[in-house]
Amino acid sequence: MYRYDEFDQAIVDARVAEFREQVGRRLRNEITEDEFKPLRLMNGLYLQLHAYMLRVAIPYGTLSGAQMRMLAHIARKYDRDYGHFTTRQNIQYNWIKLEQTPDLLADLASVEMHAFQTSGNCIRNISSDQFAGAAADEVADPRPYAELLRQWSTLHPEFSFLPRKFKIAVTASDTDRAALQLHDIGLQLRRNNTGEMGFRVHVGGGMGRTPMLAHVIRDWLPMADYLSYMEAILRVYNRHGRRDNIYKARIKILVHELGAAEFTAQVEAEWAAMKPLGLDAPQAELDRIIAQFGGPDYDTAAPDSIDVSDPDFALWVDQNVHAHKQPGYAIATISLKPKRGIPGDASSAQMDLIADLAQRYANDEIRVTHSQNLVLADVRKADLYALWQALDGAGLATANLDLVTDIIACPGLDYCTLANARSIPIAQKIAAMFENDIKEQRDIGELKIKVSGCINGCGHHHAGHIGILGVDKKGEEAYQLLLGGSGAEDASLAKILGPGLDETGIVDAVAKVIDRYRAVRAGPSERFLDTYRRLGAAPFKEAVYG
Repeated sequence: MYRYDEFDQAIVDARVAEFREQVGRRLRNEITEDEFKPLRLMNGLYLQLHAYMLRVAIPYGTLSGAQMRMLAHIARKYDRDYGHFTTRQNIQYNWIKLEQTPDLLADLASVEMHAFQTSGNCIRNISSDQFAGAAADEVADPRPYAELLRQWSTLHPEFSFLPRKFKIAVTASDTDRAALQLHDIGLQLRRNNTGEMGFRVHVGGGMGRTPMLAHVIRDWLPMADYLSYMEAILRVYNRHGRRDNIYKARIKILVHELGAAEFTAQVEAEWAAMKPLGLDAPQAELDRIIAQFGGPDYDTAAPDSIDVSDPDFALWVDQNVHAHKQPGYAIATISLKPKRGIPGDASSAQMDLIADLAQRYANDEIRVTHSQNLVLADVRKADLYALWQALDGAGLATANLDLVTDIIACPGLDYCTLANARSIPIAQKIAAMFENDIKEQRDIGELKIKVSGCINGCGHHHAGHIGILGVDKKGEEAYQLLLGGSGAEDASLAKILGPGLDETGIVDAVAKVIDRYRAVRAGPSERFLDTYRRLGAAPFKEAVYG
């Protein structure tokens, strides 16, 4: 994984010192809250319902064991002994005291971590595939290219005050594990007919109030040119993006209003004018970064079989373990959706354990997924059983990846000032209907349920096979039910099924939708999403509303 050089560390250390002085001024009432707000947001610090919330950046979702141990330390020392992993591959702490934030940020800086550009109208945390560098189906590790984007975008003076927040994802597989088409920019690393690597460029995706799928504005972008092309896209957006209306400020609105063809033409013209400026990174710099992402020294003699005589272990392997590019190795997903748990939450003890297991079994590296789980990407198959036993002892071996209890949920009205309704209790109540019967979960099959507490869509409800959106109905919490979304390579936007429902009603409605699916699917191998696409909304609407 990438290690900071002296420039990275100097930037982060300087920011910590600067923010320490700003916090001191606020605590001494030398500046007002309104004056302090833009300063704290530049450092990932939000004021929420009960306390300050700090969002820590985890670029492309990759952590070392030492960094995970630091996150555990922060949970113990500065929060209430837990952290919440998010759909942006970040971690949030919900109970931060303002006077402690400079020390907290200094602790983060000691392990090459920070919290800036996790909020505000700037380029946010660059996300990627949680299987990057290990997946059997990728053309190359996309993380070096995400890292170069991180360096390019960090404190970029031209793009620090964009019309609205900006999100970029980089992948390298035809299997989309990063919701590429729902980002402002999605880059897919691929090979052309001659074997050269370059990018397919998607622009204008996003969720929120006006969900849209991204358009492909360039099917092939030479790898050597991708930074300058990103600069051209951002310049066109910065020039024309709406600043008079927050609801129309995202790049998706600009692409929609101009039309994809006109937007593309403007980007191409901007890029042609910029190319002579030499804005792309030298190949030597990219090679330096790529070298830091070299895989472990794989044991080429590692056995390529797994003893699955233990039925509980066999179930976990079948559900939570994926193919690795290297024979004798596997990719293991750690579910953060245990029984009666809060989706995405991990205690300090669990984080410490995962750091220990990563050091012992997985090249000292952990990945955060956009579905709020964790991944150990380089595990010898011979070590999987010992890994599973350790996880099982800590309540982290739930075999439910992509099943009905593997629910995404934002913090909702339990924490967030923007939310209209609670997300966490809804997710817990739905999971409780199925969590005691793994056979039933596996019979239902792949079913991605995603819950958001407001229209901002941090729970990705528009990308859910079943999506749930919290709304305000005359001062009461209510929920809309959406069906048919996908954030994968078959991306689609979920559609509202009918009138809103109260808390009991939405949980019952999900149960009815699942029952109807099982009754009308073409066979046990037909996914819920495929059944919905084949039959449409009518049978599910009848099941819920009569």
